[in-house]
Amino acid sequence: MVKAIDIIIFVKKDLARKETYRLRYTNKLIQSGEAPVKQERKERIPIDPAIQQPYVDGRIILINKPLHWTSFDVVRKLRSLIQIKKIGHAGTLDPLATGLLIICTGKFTKKINEYMAQEKEYVGSITLGAVTPTYDLESEPEQPKDFSFVTIDMLQEKIEKFIGDIDQLPPIFSAIKKNGVALYELARRGETVELKPRSIHIKSFEITQIGLPVIYFKVVCSTGTYIRSLAHDYGAALGCGGYLSSLCRTSIGDFKNDAALSMEDFEKSIAN
Repeated sequence: MVKAIDIIIFVKKDLARKETYRLRYTNKLIQSGEAPVKQERKERIPIDPAIQQPYVDGRIILINKPLHWTSFDVVRKLRSLIQIKKIGHAGTLDPLATGLLIICTGKFTKKINEYMAQEKEYVGSITLGAVTPTYDLESEPEQPKDFSFVTIDMLQEKIEKFIGDIDQLPPIFSAIKKNGVALYELARRGETVELKPRSIHIKSFEITQIGLPVIYFKVVCSTGTYIRSLAHDYGAALGCGGYLSSLCRTSIGDFKNDAALSMEDFEKSIAN
């Protein structure tokens, strides 16, 4: 468990997490010889007012966020499709995560904080035997360590310390704000960042499948929990390091990802 103390970390500029994810992802594709095809800009066709009005008044849209999209990418695309201004999401998902994103429009934007505060469920995988600066695959694995000593009993034993009320250090590459500035912005500038543990609650944390070095899990947790930090801390507890290698949010409160639409299906649903 993380002690309730301040930790000072100096962050190198070349490790900044969000120098715009889309740009970095595109550059990686280009370097691998898979340059993305630039889509031709389409003329925007005015939406049917009868379709638009319910969203202007207020609706909840459940979206299964695509891989490599930021949460704001989804909001921006929906804003363009519905052609409204009052729209937002209830809880950020990282670009490498998929799953449930609650989008609120119109008067329902007032409920965003209420939805964000609800319990969340995630499934995903942790890769043991290395760490990454961002605690996931947005940065390259480093500091390789032997993981061959890890047993099923050890995996279960170490999980117990992460269940219940715990103090968790957020990732240095996060959207948490200090004096109105996101930590990742401070990191990008190479500034010294002060991290403080946050009190969170892990209702359940279970291993669903093992294929070392990868283990698959399901977590039910309170708002404010960083699954990237959980993966990093769990790997540290095992003594071999670990990072989050995949993540999907399956529920927020009573809202389920099974009921969410893909971006393509939503676009079809409002087509004239």
